[in-house]
Order: sequence, then C-alpha cells, then structure tokens
Amino acid sequence: MAEIDAVVVNKPSPIRHLLNGIIVGNPTFVLVLGICPTLAVTNAAINGFSMGMAVIFVLAFSNLFISMFRKFIPDQIRIPAFIMIIASLVTIVDLVMKAYFPPLYKALGIFIPLIVVNCIILARAEGFAYTNTVVDSICDGIGTGIGFTLAVTVMGAFREFLGNGTIFGLGGDVIRSFYNPALVMVMAPGGFLTFGLALAIKSWLETRKKEGGE
Repeated sequence: MAEIDAVVVNKPSPIRHLLNGIIVGNPTFVLVLGICPTLAVTNAAINGFSMGMAVIFVLAFSNLFISMFRKFIPDQIRIPAFIMIIASLVTIVDLVMKAYFPPLYKALGIFIPLIVVNCIILARAEGFAYTNTVVDSICDGIGTGIGFTLAVTVMGAFREFLGNGTIFGLGGDVIRSFYNPALVMVMAPGGFLTFGLALAIKSWLETRKKEGGE
C-alpha cells in the first residue's frame, strides 16, 4: 500500500509534463530533434515563430487524438494510424496558412507539409501519447511545442539581427546605422553556425553546473 501511495505522490502532474518540454526536455536544444526545419526556417524570427505555432497545433491535437483512441488502435498498425492523424492536422494547417497567411506560406514552403514526418511529433506520439492519459498528453504536446517555438524563434531573431539588421522585421534603419549586417547569417551556413553555437553554450553551462555541484 505504501508503495502504491509513493507512486501516486511521485506521479508527474500535467503541469510538470507541460514544463518538461520547455526546458528539461526541450526538443531542439536537449533532444536535438526536428533539426531540418530548425535550420531551414530560422532565417527570420517571424518564420521561426510561425513554424512553432504550427507545430504546437499539430502536437497538441495529435497527442489528444492518439491518447483518446489509443485503446482502439491495434499495436501492429499504430504508426500508420499516427501518420494519418498527424497528416490530417497538417493539412488543416497547410490550407489555413495558404488561405490567410500567403506570405508566410510562401516563406515556409515545403516545410509545412513536412511537419507530417517531423520526428518531434512522431516521438511524442509513440513515446508518450500512446501510453498516457488525454490530459497529460495534451500538456506534453503543448509544452513540447512551446519549447520548440522558443528555440526556433530565438534562433530566428538571432540570425535576423546579425544577418539583416532587424528583429521581426523592425528596427532596420536604426540598427543598420551602427551595424553592418552579415548576410551569411540568413543563409544556410548561418543556420549551422547558430545551432552549433547554441549547443556549445548549452554544453558549457552543463559543465559549469556539474563542476559547481562537485
């Protein structure tokens, strides 16, 4: 009985699942998942933010539906079932963005349909939603989506600032008056440089934390 009580007491709360995906289990900087869109669409802050919003929508609702129907989905066909649910949600995002946000739709291009095979979403579907409750799964999806959104928005703002002299398209004349933008930062090499720098800073902080704890 005491063991059962201990499990209940120590069971992570929905809020814990929500927060876990933002920092401790950040999909981009900790788990290093979803790197293709991370490198490709972070040449501007608004592109990163928009991709993050799309991923939050798909993650939250795919986790919701997979958790809701997990007892009815045979284990042998779970992956095709996951893909069907995720693809339906991505189609909604694709059509809404094409109808109401054509400039963003053009900027993000092929990476909107490719959300279907985003390994972050498949990982949360297989590793969490298929074995957890609806509430926990929704919180996990939203938290993981927020973590991804923060990562790609920060990377987008950093690259846009250094490469174009703006942040969310603003402040160009003021910033360029004292800084000459480095175009390479909004090109493909800038994505690799920024991501490598972010991982190096994370590793340095973890090393300092371990050394401080010894």
